[in-house]
Amino acid sequence: MVASPTGHVLISPDKFKGSLSASEAAARLAAGLARHRPGVPLVMLPVADGGDGTVEAAVAAGFTRRSARVAGPTGEPVEAGYAVRGDTAVVELAEAAGLHLLPEGRLRPLGASSLGAGQLLLAAARGGARRIVLGLGGSACTDGGAGLVQALGARLLDAGGNRLPPGGAALRRLHALDLRGFNDLGGLEVVVTTDGDDPLLGREGAAAVYGPQKGADREGVKTLEAGLRRWADLAEAAVRRPARDRPGAGAAGGVGFAALAFLGARVEPGIAYLLDLLGFTEKLAGARLVITGEGSLDAQTLRGKAPVGVARAAARAGVPVVAVCGRRALTGEQLRRARISAAYPLTDLEPDVERCISAAGPLLERLTFAIAEEWL
Repeated sequence: MVASPTGHVLISPDKFKGSLSASEAAARLAAGLARHRPGVPLVMLPVADGGDGTVEAAVAAGFTRRSARVAGPTGEPVEAGYAVRGDTAVVELAEAAGLHLLPEGRLRPLGASSLGAGQLLLAAARGGARRIVLGLGGSACTDGGAGLVQALGARLLDAGGNRLPPGGAALRRLHALDLRGFNDLGGLEVVVTTDGDDPLLGREGAAAVYGPQKGADREGVKTLEAGLRRWADLAEAAVRRPARDRPGAGAAGGVGFAALAFLGARVEPGIAYLLDLLGFTEKLAGARLVITGEGSLDAQTLRGKAPVGVARAAARAGVPVVAVCGRRALTGEQLRRARISAAYPLTDLEPDVERCISAAGPLLERLTFAIAEEWL
């Protein structure tokens, strides 16, 4: 496949976190390009890397949105969405246990739970799904997926035979795991998508790396690490499936571990798998240019984030890729190695970062003038 000088522009950004969803960013880019180059066909395919925004990207690609009433990260009920097409369901952990769902934004690093994610899996399975794509990212919890397993019928008990309360800290008191009522989803295929390859435990694990981002101080991280270690010991003994050291086990506060150990899930790199699921290759055929992007192009981008996945997929087809972003922290050489031909940060138009965040939509539209002039 070779880029066409007269073909369409494929607009495939990820979200601008805190400013615009991926769909909103794509719509703003399309509006600007339509104004500056009204004769150029535009195709929008918002993307996600497996974390928050995954359900929205699936719906934009033609999946049907459904919803279920589930427990939020601190137990309060929330309306969580998932996406369905045929016998495939896309479930996003952040829809049920995301940081954005914490009441009044108060972080709960020791007590937040993944219970609602398990309830979403059950809803998708009961709706007829035979394959569930579980997008991990943006979670408020560090409970090793214990809440998810509890939603599927497992009982986590302390030394007195009482059920453990939710959250990662309580796992230190875990004494027994009762799986007699556990629902393994009947052999349903579960695919975990994540942009990380962290193990469950240790310096690169769920508590140490992500606990502080969720509000855990040094003692909190130690508490969570101890709980996760206890959980891994009993869980692996019960299911006879080692999972703690597998890449992705530490994703979303250790929910990856639970999916691997209890559901026999496989882990896929988020953006590569999702591009295939969303039909990116078909949308790319005949394109003259791809526009991707996210809020910040930085070192994290190079570790499997959406813009790099889009750029590499487009490069294999010989289609040039440019990126838009709120801020750019990558050198020209880093961009070239990532197969991104040029980057257009909002800070070129507005040096005030707060203004870039609050006015990201209008600024994105203005940014398309330079893209049109240089590429179309």
